[in-house]
Amino acid sequence: MIYSESFKKRPGNYKIMKRIDEQYVTLCSEKKRQAIKIQSEIIKSSGDFLRKKRFTEILPVIISPITDPLRHATGNAVIEYYNHKYHLTRSMIFHKQLSLLSLDKIFCYSPNVRLEPIELSETGKHLVEFVQLDLEVKDATRNDVIKTGERLVVHVLQHIKKNCEGELHFFNRELNVPNLPFERINYADAYEKYGGNFEIILSQKYNAPFWIVDIPLTAREFYDKENPEKTGTLLDMDLIYPEGFGEALSGGEREYEYEHIVNRIKKQGLKPDDFAIYLEFVKHGLPRSAGFGIGIERFTRYVCGVKRIEEVTLFPKTPGVLSI
Repeated sequence: MIYSESFKKRPGNYKIMKRIDEQYVTLCSEKKRQAIKIQSEIIKSSGDFLRKKRFTEILPVIISPITDPLRHATGNAVIEYYNHKYHLTRSMIFHKQLSLLSLDKIFCYSPNVRLEPIELSETGKHLVEFVQLDLEVKDATRNDVIKTGERLVVHVLQHIKKNCEGELHFFNRELNVPNLPFERINYADAYEKYGGNFEIILSQKYNAPFWIVDIPLTAREFYDKENPEKTGTLLDMDLIYPEGFGEALSGGEREYEYEHIVNRIKKQGLKPDDFAIYLEFVKHGLPRSAGFGIGIERFTRYVCGVKRIEEVTLFPKTPGVLSI
């Protein structure tokens, strides 16, 4: 590429120029074009499926005084505006619950910003900025949204197989549509048999998506509902892709009662005051609900069968790496 002399002379700009050249090449690549065409069909077919199931699409929330606290080390992306502190959305979990005050079944293509530690750049499946297809259903159980998730995945894979033959051929990808229902594996059983890396091990062993269920309370956030019949276990689930592609979807039932939520916040070592705005809404009353979020880029990576998630998005933000 051609750079002005003044730009080339600025300290540190050599690395920037090198990065610009790399991104220019990938933006022009046939691989990128084919992947984005598949991604577009994933977005289209998933939305079509949910609308037929009478879900209402809502617009995403980009900044808010409340957002997902998350359990793993993630930096805060915060802006100050007119003396108010806004977080960039890590996930729309709280807004999904609140939206059910207006609607019964919602979905959203929600941009998430998570300032992940640089070591996650090696995984091939983490981005600082990504999009989740988020959905939430009033008065639903975990079993309800598991069935929705299974049928959504199958519908999208069937659509891609039918409508993206050329793109799949480009990636030399033989896409298998799994049978329903997907297998369910208990978290404790998987941990006991395979240890802490059970997700990776099982993902590599399986040739169809499967669920991890009954996740320990200590492994997730305070808004995930504890199973009243199995203390210390959540009514949560993760969907895992086969062939080593790892986590696809995470969700479950939600805590919605004020005292339960406050107790869980304290047990997690957090301060209720940090969630004061959310808790005021909870005091007024939230509906029982369940839902999940499925990453669009990870779904595209799985469908294309590629090694790294950067290959399937136009402007990937890898932890620690400059990107436009």
